[in-house]
Amino acid sequence: MTPRIPLPTRDDLDEAQRAVWDRVVSGPRGQVIGPLRAAIHNAELAGRWSALGESLRFSTSLPKRLSELAICVTGRRWSAQVEWFVHARTAAENGISAEILDAMREGRAPAFDKPDEKLVYEFARALQQDGRVPDAVYAQAVQDFGVKGVVELTALVGYYTMVSMTLNAHGIPLPDGAVEPLEAPETGLFHLPEAAP
Repeated sequence: MTPRIPLPTRDDLDEAQRAVWDRVVSGPRGQVIGPLRAAIHNAELAGRWSALGESLRFSTSLPKRLSELAICVTGRRWSAQVEWFVHARTAAENGISAEILDAMREGRAPAFDKPDEKLVYEFARALQQDGRVPDAVYAQAVQDFGVKGVVELTALVGYYTMVSMTLNAHGIPLPDGAVEPLEAPETGLFHLPEAAP
């Protein structure tokens, strides 16, 4: 993928942009990657974006395994190559099985052994495909994760939808030499299937 906008290095930035860059590099991300490569064109946006992203990615009450699964559902929904490339690896490192990730990548219904993973998948899938979550799925999420967890899960899906759209709109490339892991749908929207029973 060829970027549609300039992707500046630190040396290309003004003072305000460099301050944001340095905060990102010294934080949990450790580098300016993905959508921040676009957002850095507006220092205030990039700073707020980074703070929100760090909060949602690193500081929610949800287990990392479930957060990363929700991010992967979102990345797959929008065929966001960079998002999937980064987060499928992190999801696997945190316990999401290769079988689940392979099924999602290929557009098949994943089969879940763990009820909390199936619940997160269904919550994130429904929210992105229908714009709402069925009552039964929502009630189960509140029961399992609490109100705080459901608020965080919803925000996580919304934030990573913005990330996906930013990556796709601006053509943010994968690291050098990396092969695109996802096939985008030929026509229309990509619909994630319901989890296998």
